[in-house]
Amino acid sequence: MSVTQAKDIRNVAVVGHGASGKTSLLEAMLFKAGATARMGSVDEGTSVADYEPEEHEKKFTISAKLLPCQWQGRAINAVDTPGYPDFISHAIGALNVVETAILTISATAGIQVNTRKLWSLSKDRGLARLIAVTKMDGENIEFNRILESIKGELGTECLPLNLPVGSGHDLKGVVSLLDPPKEIPKGVLGDLKTLRDALIEAVVEVDDELMQRYLEGKEVNAQEVQDCLTKAIDQGKVVPVLFVSSKKLVGIEELLKIVVDFIPNPLGVTRRGVDLEKNEEVTVKWQEESPFSAQVFKCITDPFVGKLVFFRVFSGVLDGDLSFYNTHTKKNEKAGQLLKVFGKEQHVIPRAIAGDIVAIAKIETIGISDTLCSPKKHIKFQPITFPTPMVSLAVVPKNQGAEQKISVSLAKLAEEDPTFKVSRDSQTGELVVTGISNLHLDIMLHRLKRRFDVEVNAHEPKIPYKETVTIKANAQYKHKKQSGGRGQYGEVYIKLEPLHRGQGFEFVNQIVGGKIPGQYVPAVEKGIRETLARGVLAGYPVVDVKVALYDGSFHTVDSSEAAFKLAASKAFQKAFMEAKPVLLEPIVNIDITFPSEFMGEISGNLTGRRGRIIGMDTIGKMQVIKASVPMAEVTRYETELKSMTGGQGSYSMELSHYDVVPSHAAQNIIAQGKKKEEEE
Repeated sequence: MSVTQAKDIRNVAVVGHGASGKTSLLEAMLFKAGATARMGSVDEGTSVADYEPEEHEKKFTISAKLLPCQWQGRAINAVDTPGYPDFISHAIGALNVVETAILTISATAGIQVNTRKLWSLSKDRGLARLIAVTKMDGENIEFNRILESIKGELGTECLPLNLPVGSGHDLKGVVSLLDPPKEIPKGVLGDLKTLRDALIEAVVEVDDELMQRYLEGKEVNAQEVQDCLTKAIDQGKVVPVLFVSSKKLVGIEELLKIVVDFIPNPLGVTRRGVDLEKNEEVTVKWQEESPFSAQVFKCITDPFVGKLVFFRVFSGVLDGDLSFYNTHTKKNEKAGQLLKVFGKEQHVIPRAIAGDIVAIAKIETIGISDTLCSPKKHIKFQPITFPTPMVSLAVVPKNQGAEQKISVSLAKLAEEDPTFKVSRDSQTGELVVTGISNLHLDIMLHRLKRRFDVEVNAHEPKIPYKETVTIKANAQYKHKKQSGGRGQYGEVYIKLEPLHRGQGFEFVNQIVGGKIPGQYVPAVEKGIRETLARGVLAGYPVVDVKVALYDGSFHTVDSSEAAFKLAASKAFQKAFMEAKPVLLEPIVNIDITFPSEFMGEISGNLTGRRGRIIGMDTIGKMQVIKASVPMAEVTRYETELKSMTGGQGSYSMELSHYDVVPSHAAQNIIAQGKKKEEEE
């Protein structure tokens, strides 16, 4: 399906907490709009949105899907998004390329933790918002309680546009508040007159003349109210609340009508960008006559099909030879075909106009957040901001010889998920994958096996401890060996002293009078550096030390680089153990957000983890604690925070500095290090 005018496009992202009915709502919309011949089911694995094997197995959405349809001559680009925080990057990407967010709230479960988060993300981006209260066919539904909680938690601008007629098994339909029927059917929930008056009052506020007439008690007809509604929704003055049942197809046509008649189209959209030639910020408008510009929000990597890249066109038209410039790679590219994607289906289209969401295939260098623009006018949009992943696992391929394949395959998975990172720890040598949660990592490693036939063993990464000294010490070591033939001889005297944290290693040659020939001094430094890398206390790298070579002796026949290298290593180990060595551990700064009622439990738990609270803040009903805590104490924090807060807590952290491990904790770490050394 290709559209010819931007005014006929409606871009919506369907967001909400997991199991709130997002995908089922979209299935019902697609069925009603004639985009599908039968309504798919998440539970039965027949949904056009949840087609990946992992989604069939888990029975929930894992990645965003584009599902376009048409209603009353309008093109709706609907994006289904995951509801669990573990996969929130897909929802964030979608919210950056639409004008409207449809927030689903289950009538049976109410507002949940990710409901609030996605509401805030939508509001912060200045999007128009609709609320679809789903599962109105469920049992024990309290209409007034649902409406009060929505207004209380999300804002008084959330106003019903229709009311359900009955609920549960008795749900029969919905009644419009914009244009109610003359005869109100029995069983309507809520006070229709009071709620209609509140709606009209909020809508007319965007038109001074209409508001004046309304306040004077003069008649305001339904058409005048409808004419103002789009403006009220666009400005966030009104957030329509609609009641639906996907199973019974109740309220679905009404929702589609609101989408095509009242939510914003791309005509008024502007996007701030940087003109790379002038190096100045500019406003990019939607006009088709403007130079082409777009931003990528989603990628799929498939070993057989290649990479599929989804982007939103913000200005201009992409057609003809399909050439464009990628501001990230600083290269001109050319697409073979333009595609309109429907779930897992792809349809070739001749052109993409401003406001549309389309895809191209088989250009491997394009990534999420990349700006695509006219080769003649280089514009760059601000990269999309994603959460920082916190949960890590070290992975090792199960099959020998798969080391190269695993790195390439993991890198391809990371290209389609900005919250999935792959790195090689330079200190431990481990290949580490990092994600939002254990569930997120489990899904990604499952994909690794399914798509690329690579299986891994995963374990908790090693904590990158370090070793250092706290006082000065001197040491001498003579390496002398004679066992027939040429012997070995080298003697060194060194001074060892601590440096300030973060200064690394410093080697000073203080030899005078030729006591050690110059050609052997590099061997002394090399012997010490190799010992630094291996560690002395527990097998961790030694840092922040200064070594001065000030004396020694040699033999004209038996001395060699190997002898001085060994003597230096032994001398360093002796000096190190006399200089009151300590272990250093990484300390992270952690920000924890959670409902205020868990304050005592969270703060007490942090204290038990050797944490130090350094600040507090409040965001609405949520509390934020900022703390400094050893990394070793929070390797499993994701699971425990979920347990303490009923899944309502979240956190972010970053490396702060290294500090000395307390002696009682250091003893266990050193013992484990020695044991491992003996085993090896």
